[in-house]
Amino acid sequence: MIENNLAFNNKNIFVGGSTNGIGWESAKLFAKYGGNLTIVARNKNLLLQRLQELPNNGNQHHQYIVADFSDPENLETILNEFVEKNTINYDVIINNTGGPPGGALEKASTDELTSAFNLHLVSFHKILGALLEGMKSREAGSIINIISTSVKQPLNGLGVSNTIRGAVANWAKTLANELGPYNITVNNVLPGATNTGRLKEIIKNKAQKLNLEETTIEKQMADQVPLKRIAEPIEVANAIVFLASDKARYISGVNLPVDGGRTKSL
Repeated sequence: MIENNLAFNNKNIFVGGSTNGIGWESAKLFAKYGGNLTIVARNKNLLLQRLQELPNNGNQHHQYIVADFSDPENLETILNEFVEKNTINYDVIINNTGGPPGGALEKASTDELTSAFNLHLVSFHKILGALLEGMKSREAGSIINIISTSVKQPLNGLGVSNTIRGAVANWAKTLANELGPYNITVNNVLPGATNTGRLKEIIKNKAQKLNLEETTIEKQMADQVPLKRIAEPIEVANAIVFLASDKARYISGVNLPVDGGRTKSL
């Protein structure tokens, strides 16, 4: 059965941005396959709700962390305290958080670039610092960053995002080289147009700017995809869970687009 092939029994899994969208679908899937989840987000009430909704076979232990990735220093403190208090080592780290606002890069302020850099690369690096030692000591682990297809092909109107996503991709590739000797894999999943709150926001802003209906913008986006549709979050989560599984232990240092073939480069 697929469940046996992708078993995460007794494995501890950290998922950022895990109350909605791709992060939430990934958390549910890991829990379905037996993992012990630590879900992370800013909204405590929603985290508590999601904690109750996670699949649990009766032997799983799910936890939550309230943290804001836009404040890396505080994130680091919270994670270090959590790891020490719970004496926990992680087998899988899923780095995921919301994207920065859209707009042309030439008009972006240095504050916007700095904020995005902190939200993504610096926060991911703080997570690494807090959780990596357990992986290294056991010589096993998987780190997966949910980024964007803009790593391969910059997207119009997302100048700051394009810039920061590229930095995260190179950060991850460097780590894949450095952590390989510890049997730790590092990979990036690159979602294309996916039915999330982030996409809805992009569609809404574009529709207002062009004075068009949101349904028109959505159809235009879908038409750019060879499969002629926008992805559902679970379809991206399937790729994430596979890369974290024992079936993918020899895959490391890759950027995997999950975009229905939209990206035109190889």
